[in-house]
Amino acid sequence: MRATARQISFADWELIRQGEQGVRLEPLLDAISDFLDEQRDIIERIRRDLVRGLKRPGSGRNGLTATQILRSLVLMRLKNWDYRELRERIADGLTLRQFTDFYCAPVPKHDAFQRGFIRLTPQTLKVVNDLLVRAAVELGLEDGVQRMTTRQRQAQQTGTYRVLIGIAEEVVGNARAGLEKTRTMRGKDMLADMAIEELRRRIEHFCGLGDRVIDQTRRRVLDGEQVPTGEKVYSIFEPHTDLIKRGKVRTPIEFGHKVFLAESARGLITQYEVLKGNPPDEVHVVSSLQCHRQAFGRAPELYGSDRGFFSEQNLASCKRAGVKLVCIPQRGGKRTPRREAYESSAAFKQGQRFRAGIEGRISVLFRGRGMKRCLAEGPDRFELWVGAAVLANNLMRIAALLIARSTRRRKAP
Repeated sequence: MRATARQISFADWELIRQGEQGVRLEPLLDAISDFLDEQRDIIERIRRDLVRGLKRPGSGRNGLTATQILRSLVLMRLKNWDYRELRERIADGLTLRQFTDFYCAPVPKHDAFQRGFIRLTPQTLKVVNDLLVRAAVELGLEDGVQRMTTRQRQAQQTGTYRVLIGIAEEVVGNARAGLEKTRTMRGKDMLADMAIEELRRRIEHFCGLGDRVIDQTRRRVLDGEQVPTGEKVYSIFEPHTDLIKRGKVRTPIEFGHKVFLAESARGLITQYEVLKGNPPDEVHVVSSLQCHRQAFGRAPELYGSDRGFFSEQNLASCKRAGVKLVCIPQRGGKRTPRREAYESSAAFKQGQRFRAGIEGRISVLFRGRGMKRCLAEGPDRFELWVGAAVLANNLMRIAALLIARSTRRRKAP
């Protein structure tokens, strides 16, 4: 049975009493906990995903509640733990039991957390982050916006492609020979037969991807053919992987997905999007203005980005939307004296310093929130991974803002 929250026991009350006597959460986790206690809409969204597809969600043994799933996911991304360490830390820690709503209840095995997390959809986490931003706006914690993008991995050398093609052909050939030899193989029972068929299906799947990689490599490297992007495979384990060219000298080619981020002046990520392919940055300006208006009810006072977002059309769109200060450096071409004077002005430079804050946010997401490398499988779980990192970041920022506000009020005469 999936519940929104679990029933409090007498043992739980004793643990709460211990907290009142000095066993307390660290301030940021405490502020996050208090904030989430007020977000019933978020908990309900999580609960809907957990019961999705269940014939009788109100019956059966008790599973992890929506509150436990959400808080455990946030804790996992805040601390950058894996599933095993998450389970061990919660089981061993009084304060983390309080934060994750387990209290004195048994903490399940690590795979229970994994099963619960993967029932969440990327769409749900986007809605949850939108609700977080809306709550921050209503609390008066937030305003402002700026832009940037991120990605993953690095290029490989091309000097030994002929040897690699030969090795790949040998591996695929051996795999197909194994499939042929086991074509009539049967297991001891029905379950063994199903396992054998599934294994054969997966081997055939990877053989097909291997054929595509060998073909595209021979055409592109040996024959000099321009292979269309849509026909290329960059990873046989994650076929959804994109090739990314950002014009960087040290990493001219990278593999992964571009992630489009919008950060406010207070450090909240107000919009994120896992992009398909390698689209130019400039196409996102209009949609980001629309998203900002939906979140805040008005256009941003300042719109800052790097030069990749520059176009005359985007400058005009920002002005029509009501942006007071547009800080997008000109890309390419000779600047007019008027444009040069504008980009040399104190206001424009201040706007660019404001925009540079997103670099620090990206660094935090990479180093502390697990976005440097996605360990989940498939495009949907990739989006979940990104959404969880953004969710953890936003809760940390909201908690810090609430703590700062409380401190100011206590100091006020």
